[in-house]
Amino acid sequence: MKPTALLRILAGGLAALGLAVAASANSAIAGRWRLDPQVALRPERFGALAYHFGTRRLSFLKSRRLLEVVQSLEAAPDANAACRAAGVPEAELPSYRRALAKLAETEMIVPA
Repeated sequence: MKPTALLRILAGGLAALGLAVAASANSAIAGRWRLDPQVALRPERFGALAYHFGTRRLSFLKSRRLLEVVQSLEAAPDANAACRAAGVPEAELPSYRRALAKLAETEMIVPA
């Protein structure tokens, strides 16, 4: 097999994997969400610290905008609406969806 053909196959596989991860993150945060009542947020220059008193887990929100998104989740009809309300650019939505999916996985945010 020629190296260029192998690279095309690999690139296609990686693109499909990226689409699957994005779709998974999007479906993982479908519906309404809110901050778990046992989670405290402490705003910082870089974003925020999130501490879950039940699981004793500490998470870092790596931007102020992500903090805005998390704080507005309960008032929004879904996570995408919270992202848009916080001014998240369309091109950055997939990374915010992944971050929210991780927060849901670690029980920092819960279904509303």
